[in-house]
Amino acid sequence: MTSNSTHDDADSDGSEFLAFTLGSEEYGIDIHKVQEIRGYEHVTRIANAPAFIKGVINLRGIIIPVVDMRIKFKLGSAVYDQFTVVIILNINGRVMGMVVDSVSDVTTLAADEIKPAPEMGSGVASFNSEFLMGLGIVDERMLILIDIDRLMSSPEMGLTEKIAA
Repeated sequence: MTSNSTHDDADSDGSEFLAFTLGSEEYGIDIHKVQEIRGYEHVTRIANAPAFIKGVINLRGIIIPVVDMRIKFKLGSAVYDQFTVVIILNINGRVMGMVVDSVSDVTTLAADEIKPAPEMGSGVASFNSEFLMGLGIVDERMLILIDIDRLMSSPEMGLTEKIAA
């Protein structure tokens, strides 16, 4: 039992990230932004919405926008199967969903396991490095850590004013 309490103490010194996959890459977001994880279900399309906004779903009476991260990051066409999930996020009091290929686990990273993101040109996979918190490195595993607050609140997403209003 004492080893468990020591392990718990170590966890309090790290940051917890929900790990998910898009294609062959593994990403991580702050677990505190995650409200729930749901299986993928039909979404209602919104006319003239950007392609990466799949549409909206009714979550217990709240209509929330759903973003397909594979389309947003230009990682090829999205395939929806039994592993596809919608991560329900609470970003600054706004509830929204993001579709990912699968969720793997919650990973605790100590400060020394998070490396700064390399500077990349603006054309790399349409992913602006300002949305990266860094790279989480544990053994042979690498998580691309996304600043989900900044990404979902960015003007290019258009979620905080238009759709969620």
